[in-house]
Amino acid sequence: MPRNFLSILDLEKTDAHALVRRAHEMKQVDYRCDLLSGKTVAMIFEKASTRTRVSFEVGIRHLGGTPLFMTPAESQLGRSEPLCDTARVLSRYCAGMVVRTFGQEKVDALATWGSIPVVNALTDEYHPCQVMSDMLTMYERTPDFSSLKVAWVGDGNNMAHSFINAAVHFPFELALAVPEGYDPDPAIVERAKGLGARITLTRDPREACAGAHYINTDVWASMGQEEEQKAREKAFAGFMVDDAMMALAAPDAKFLHCLPAHRGEEVSESVIEGPQSVIFDQAENRLHMQKAILEWVFSD
Repeated sequence: MPRNFLSILDLEKTDAHALVRRAHEMKQVDYRCDLLSGKTVAMIFEKASTRTRVSFEVGIRHLGGTPLFMTPAESQLGRSEPLCDTARVLSRYCAGMVVRTFGQEKVDALATWGSIPVVNALTDEYHPCQVMSDMLTMYERTPDFSSLKVAWVGDGNNMAHSFINAAVHFPFELALAVPEGYDPDPAIVERAKGLGARITLTRDPREACAGAHYINTDVWASMGQEEEQKAREKAFAGFMVDDAMMALAAPDAKFLHCLPAHRGEEVSESVIEGPQSVIFDQAENRLHMQKAILEWVFSD
């Protein structure tokens, strides 16, 4: 059976920690190898991307492979061909699939029907590669996760869900501040709590940020939610991470954002460009973590 990476909970705890250490090692030496020599990895992207696309394309090449970028415009994906057929056909041509799409059921179907590894590069439910990269960014500064408080301020979206899953494997305290009506999926929260994650949910972003070592946020309206922009701006009033919010955090707190950011909306210009912001280290770490994930799925 192929080894898939569809959510962080596809990893055992030991695997999750090993991936962070491995990505850190790869970063130190600008790692190259021939693991994927002679192999083509299909990159199926229904959603536009900068960091995810470039980090995976470069990462595949660093491991000796060839990326094959596909959108719905260049394929039958999401049009006239069932996913079960796409999965079986691509399995005859390619060594693996990296998929950035809308519904989680699409990556699940490709993994079910295909016979090659599938990596979830983003769905509406999860963004596991990004959050594993964020674990690397945190590890570089504070390798002991057990003493950390991590704040999530904003939508209970795919990023929030993946941070919730990460809290199962990494022993930080996770405080989520979300407005009413935008909670993370209760089933995802309860599953994580049942597996030992330390999670609190509040309507007050100041409460979540108080004493936090890392403060995370994301755009208020993600791709596909543009028509909700005005309603979300009203619902998320008071949720901007600004200097006053950062002042509530631990003295050496860092600001994280998966990018792209809407400056002046979910984060102030002074915070995102300030000394506590590590967003570009965070973005760089996508490359190193993608390489570690690819090595993990192809080394079984």
